Amino acid sequence: MIIKRKPKTEEDRAKALIKEREKRRKKMIRTKYGQAPLKHAKKGVYSCIYAVVVFLLLLLMMIHSYISKGEVGLLMGFAGLGTLALSVMGLSLGIRGRKERDKNYITCKVGIAVHSVFLAGMAALFIRGLF
Repeated sequence: MIIKRKPKTEEDRAKALIKEREKRRKKMIRTKYGQAPLKHAKKGVYSCIYAVVVFLLLLLMMIHSYISKGEVGLLMGFAGLGTLALSVMGLSLGIRGRKERDKNYITCKVGIAVHSVFLAGMAALFIRGLF
């Protein structure tokens, strides 16, 4: 069974042209100067995910320390070192994410800032513990 298509008329071509013009106009409105919106840097997103994980682990360690009235064992010390290692990895991912081309770097900046603050806090805790 063969289905015959209607031949396109001038009216149909004009409607298609108007539709295509409207589609291009909407795309120009949605983007800046007709360029596609930038995506986030993948390594920056991973850095932010690491920041959330580090924050949750730190929160859990503080809750455990409060419940046990400061009597934390060796396991919490290893967890602290683990969060420190995760923070260093997150900081390096944030820095490496800044080298990706044509991306939105806000997640990299947030990851770098959060991990820097966390590392400075851990260093302050370590130095305070020495004295």
